[in-house]
Amino acid sequence: MFSKSKINESGDSPETGDTAASSSTAAPSTGSSSSSSASTGSSTTSKPGGSKVKATPSTLSADLHIKGNIKTTGDILVEGQIEGDIRAHLLTVGEGATVKGELVADDVVVHGRIVGRLRGLKVRLTATARVEGDIIHKTIAIESGAHFEGSVQRQDDPLSQTGATKSKVTDVTT
Repeated sequence: MFSKSKINESGDSPETGDTAASSSTAAPSTGSSSSSSASTGSSTTSKPGGSKVKATPSTLSADLHIKGNIKTTGDILVEGQIEGDIRAHLLTVGEGATVKGELVADDVVVHGRIVGRLRGLKVRLTATARVEGDIIHKTIAIESGAHFEGSVQRQDDPLSQTGATKSKVTDVTT
């Protein structure tokens, strides 16, 4: 049995491809524990069109209040209240969420409230966004209705500015 994922993936042995195909087709007929492992496996497999299946983002629910920093290489959806810095790949701040701290991510989508600095390659403030702080970005989109108070600075690599920005603050206070 051949699949497009076998054809698109270079270097796979026929046994590896057959094992992946048989485990993904067997998952729907088994129990819930197997289906959760199947969804984990599907996040690393290719779709027939050649694109990767996206993993489900980690959700911090509306009843969750966190004091501390969060760091991940994955995606996060914040619906609760966070007091601390967040670093992620894709960061979405929900409409009812409040984040007080620095946000650093490749992609940032803000529907809720942020108090603090925001750094991202792609930053999007929706109509319901409320941001109090500076934004350092490569590309930015601000929808009509968004409230923003702070400065906006474009940089080619806004994610690497941690040390340089902090040293500026130190120089000002001395």
